[in-house]
Amino acid sequence: MTKLKGAPVPVVSPAATPADLSCPLPLPQVDYVVLGHGSGGLLTHRMIRDVFLEAFDNPALRRGDDAAVLALEKPGRLALTTDAHIVSPLFFPGGDIGRLAICGTVNDLAVLGAQPRWLTASFILEEGLAMADLRRVVDSMRRAADEAGVQVVAGDTKVVERGKADGLFIQTTGVGTIPDGRDVGGARARPGDAVFISGPLGDHGLAVLAARGQLGFTIDVESDVAPLNGLVEALFASGAEIHVLRDPTRGGLATTRSPDKVRSRSRSRKRLFRCARRWPRLANCSASTRCTSPTKGA
Repeated sequence: MTKLKGAPVPVVSPAATPADLSCPLPLPQVDYVVLGHGSGGLLTHRMIRDVFLEAFDNPALRRGDDAAVLALEKPGRLALTTDAHIVSPLFFPGGDIGRLAICGTVNDLAVLGAQPRWLTASFILEEGLAMADLRRVVDSMRRAADEAGVQVVAGDTKVVERGKADGLFIQTTGVGTIPDGRDVGGARARPGDAVFISGPLGDHGLAVLAARGQLGFTIDVESDVAPLNGLVEALFASGAEIHVLRDPTRGGLATTRSPDKVRSRSRSRKRLFRCARRWPRLANCSASTRCTSPTKGA
């Protein structure tokens, strides 16, 4: 080969392996999330249409505007809450991150006496996430939303590079309407209040730990993650005088009953823990788990 005097010598880079390549261009890709799904281009629009709109289809979402326009039947008070959801693994006995996201937000509204109406959902997707897993999560969210009677009316997606997320993170925001005459909250606790627990404690945390293989033993338990707004409405319909409702999350029963959460030095503390001893799984529930646990608790 003839080399011209003064000409730079070309540097030959080693060939990249296909596994190391990240293509942001809108090439056909239906099996896995790629960076192009976050570009705002053709891949993004196809994913929104085929995955999210197909599952959550409703008039507000179908318009495709930058915000959802919602109508209230009559003036009144609104409750607003927001949640971020991270859980590993994404799927566990009795639930998954999608069901967790819908139920957690619905329950946070319900325990304030609100009737959940609308949700938004934002998704942080990791490059390489199987599209089948994303569809499975979104379908689970749809079923949970139908169960709770709410609509997902707005959303967003972002894609991060491989290794910069744990597969999938979900952020949800919920809006509910509060009927006239309802007023519940920690400040309304009173001495002598009776405390009721609506179901077993610790099942969700144990189910997630078991799915991670961190228990060191085999256990047959499923998460009881579920929307509780129907249960709460039945409680109000019963005519009971309700002072406080809580949905235990990280920290479980102990932090739910802490003085800064429920401001009362009433006899209810003893009643509460007498009830709790009926469920021995409580002792196994770790407050340090990464999951958010909208388990049965009022």
